[in-house]
Amino acid sequence: MHRIRVVPPVYFLATATAMLIVHKLAPLEHMIPWPWRWLGIVTMVAGMLLIGCAAGLFVRRGTTIRPGQPSSRLVTDGPFGYTRNPMYLGLTTILAGLAVLLGGLSAWLLIPVFVWLINRNVIPVEKAMLSEAFGEDYRRYQAWVRRWI
Repeated sequence: MHRIRVVPPVYFLATATAMLIVHKLAPLEHMIPWPWRWLGIVTMVAGMLLIGCAAGLFVRRGTTIRPGQPSSRLVTDGPFGYTRNPMYLGLTTILAGLAVLLGGLSAWLLIPVFVWLINRNVIPVEKAMLSEAFGEDYRRYQAWVRRWI
């Protein structure tokens, strides 16, 4: 049986918290001056919109949005036509927006950790579940659409 031990929102919140702590306690060079840091909010909103669009498609198609739960449908349109993981891309985009808002280098160092955790602990489980549930349709989708971007 496939199981996700830690759900992506936990990784996201832990990473965002770590970014704030590292920025405060061990700041590295401030790369982005004010007022340009406010562009981080625009980036964060873009990530939220991507997540909302993808989640809305899941709801409209009647399949689960919860990671690790069996999907009843393979969603391949909308943002899923460009990335197999728009919600994780959206979370990563929000983290990038936070890093821009903070303006320093130290926060950026934690974003690859988030991506690595999702790639290692979440995506393989989902990939196996989707492969079992949708077989050749999912394999064709994998060949057609990239994992991230």
